[in-house]
Amino acid sequence: MSSLPSFADAALRLDRVAFARSGEAVFGPVSLALGSGAACAIAGRNGAGKTTLLHVVAGLLAPTAGRVLLEHAGEVVDARSGQVALLGHQPGLKQDLSARANLEFRAALAGDAGVTDVDAALGAVGLDGFATVPLREMSAGQRRRVALACLARSRAVLWLLDEPFANLDAGGRAVVEGLIGMHRAAGGMVLLTSHALENLPPGALTLDLGAAS
Repeated sequence: MSSLPSFADAALRLDRVAFARSGEAVFGPVSLALGSGAACAIAGRNGAGKTTLLHVVAGLLAPTAGRVLLEHAGEVVDARSGQVALLGHQPGLKQDLSARANLEFRAALAGDAGVTDVDAALGAVGLDGFATVPLREMSAGQRRRVALACLARSRAVLWLLDEPFANLDAGGRAVVEGLIGMHRAAGGMVLLTSHALENLPPGALTLDLGAAS
């Protein structure tokens, strides 16, 4: 795979962020501060707003109150600038395209022309020999691994992972843990939700929406 970027002086700050829908509070206010190499797991009951919080941090939803501040190399970064990568419940891939075509399409969207490391990227997530297989012919776990390959190739300083261990066997979970470890080692930050608490990254903080005040 191509060399990973180095993320200098990365920081994420949530300053009393809250979100309401139709006048009804979904979560908040919550505050959080992460630095380079940090990870945080969002905890809370079903319906507590874990996925919604990720969407707010990703810039897909505007907070009702408070603010989200992302910095990279001493500059404030727009969440929609490509510096934030969101992996949700759905992998966001094109089912009629092959694994290779999906990686190339994602790279083109990010302005990364001339992808040459597709086979290595797929091999890194345990999909050797799957480059030409259409996504619709893959299992849910295999499609998840293609999405992880796209994530690993991104240049985003902040990874937002919604249940990243879903639909994965033990080998797949190890792949996720390895990718998170490499991203953090490069100075990147990770904010994730997960019901599999035993798989949380080492030293990860926990943000409990049920306990936010």
